[in-house]
Parts: sequence; C-alpha cells; structure tokens
Amino acid sequence: MKRIFSGVQPTGNLHLGNYLGAIRNWVRLQKDFGDCLFCVVDLHAITMWQDPKQLRRGTREVAAAMIAAGIDPKRNVIFNQSQVPAHAELAWIFNCVARLGWLNRMTQFKDKAGKDRENASVGLYAYPNLMAADILAYKGTHVPVGEDQKQHLELARDIAQKFNNDFGVNFFPLVEPLIFGSGTRVMSLRDGTKKMSKSEASDYSRINMTDTADDIAKKFRKAKTDPHPVPASPKEFEGRPEAENLLGLYASLADAAVEEVCRRFGGGPFSKFKDALAELAVAKLAPIQDELRRLQAAPDFVDGVLREGVEKARGISGPVLREVHEIVGFLRL
Repeated sequence: MKRIFSGVQPTGNLHLGNYLGAIRNWVRLQKDFGDCLFCVVDLHAITMWQDPKQLRRGTREVAAAMIAAGIDPKRNVIFNQSQVPAHAELAWIFNCVARLGWLNRMTQFKDKAGKDRENASVGLYAYPNLMAADILAYKGTHVPVGEDQKQHLELARDIAQKFNNDFGVNFFPLVEPLIFGSGTRVMSLRDGTKKMSKSEASDYSRINMTDTADDIAKKFRKAKTDPHPVPASPKEFEGRPEAENLLGLYASLADAAVEEVCRRFGGGPFSKFKDALAELAVAKLAPIQDELRRLQAAPDFVDGVLREGVEKARGISGPVLREVHEIVGFLRL
C-alpha cells in the first residue's frame, strides 16, 4: 500500500514558497494517493524558540491554509504532530538507531545553527531523527520533498534499513521521495541565492499568503533583478539567480514550462514582466485567500478538523508503535 506523509511548520505567516513548494503539490497528490497524512509539525517548530501564543495561532493558520488550498479533510488526515505521542516516542528509539556520524553530515543543521553551534538545541541537531519517525510511524512509503530535504529523507531510509537489519525484520519501508518540477524551491525576492523564508527580516523578501493584491504588486515591483532584459532562454540564467527565480515563479503559477515563459517575455523589460507576474499571482491566490479568511474566522471548525485528524493518526500509528515495542523487546504489561 502506498501512503503519503508530509508536513509543514507552523512558524509565522505562510508564504508563496510554502504553497508552491508543498501545499499545492499535496492537493494534487490526494487525487493519485488514497492514503495521505498532512501534518502541522509543531514539535519540529520548537527546535527553535517559539512564542506559545503564536505557535497555537500558527498551527490553526497552517491547517486552515491546507483546507483553503484544496486538501479535503474528509479524504485525508490533517493533524498536528504534538498530539500524536508516537512521533516523539519513535524518535527516541531512532535516536538509539541513528549514528552520530550520520547526523554530523546533515547540512541543514550547519546552516540553521550557524557559527554558534554550541548554543543550538539538541532538538535541532536530532531533527532528522524526528522527521524519520514522522514518516515511519505510519509506514509512509512516499514523501514529497524539495531538493533541500532530500538529505533528511536519505537519512530516514538509512534509519529504516538499520532498524530492520539490527532486529532481523522487514518492518519499515524504505521511503521514496517525490520531487516536483518548477516551484519546489522558491527563492527570496531580495536575494535569489537564498530560499524564501518566514524568518528573513525584510517582508519584501516574500509573498505572504495573506498579502493584499496591492502588497503583491508592490513586492514584485521591488523584487531584485539585474540591468539586463528578461532572459530569452534558460541558458541565460547562469549568474542571474533573481531572474531565474522570477521566471520560475511565473512558470509554476501558470503550470507552464520555463522555456515557454522565456519565449513569451524574453528580451523585454523586467518592469513589464513583473506586472504580468503580479497579475498572475493575484489571480491564482485570491480564491485561496478568500477561503483562508473564512476559515480563520471559524476556529472551531479548524480545531474540529485537527481533532478528528489526531484520532485517525493515533489509530494508524498506535499499532505500528506496539509492533516496534515487541521487536525492540520492551516489556508490555
């Protein structure tokens, strides 16, 4: 049986990168996979300090955004990670399976911890083990990921394989990545070499899912480019990360090939292209934003979806964890 698992952190406002890189792909996957779990990963969020009120607010917002974007809570499991104990418990078991050398190679920890690694949390260091537990607590078989998450998924495969080998079982599946095309890695509007992020200081670096049409147009007008015309071919992207990012955004929003976008706008001024990009983004996001506002005004409904999702997630993960206990040798009384 094929089973999708994926998650997004409830930290701050959702932005266009979250939508194009993750949530929109989940909406499409639910048509092909009958068994999908979409998780608000609040345990991952607290690897960095979070304001408790904002964490609760962000959890509801992310769940509402999933539904607003088109994820059907009746067909899929939408839940928040912290309310399913199997995630944390299996993560501890995986802490005892994974090797320090494996974690030392994780580039995301180095990026997020920065120069002051001694002050980084143990949770941030062990983040990949929890990610493996997120997937394998449900015996997930496929995970939609961006290029920056491939390394963590490879670690999840290593953990599953070592667990199976250590205990002489064929229990955990070796999860497969689902990597999508344009839009899987949306970059900052201020620096095309950096991923679009909620944590970047300037709000002009990202398109928030709650931005007005005027905000979106203004941010795209101010987006960093270069003095050259719009590239006429992807071959002209070299050394032009901001141009590549903006044309990739248009292609992703239009469900078109980047080559097609280059042919349409190539050689013209960026000012004209940015206006077209803003118009397209507004048209695509407006229906989602309208539904998101409606859901944010109905927190009881969103809480109900999460509550039902938690029950379903516990129902799937509970038997898996009981089998893990038996395999590991825990005494059950």
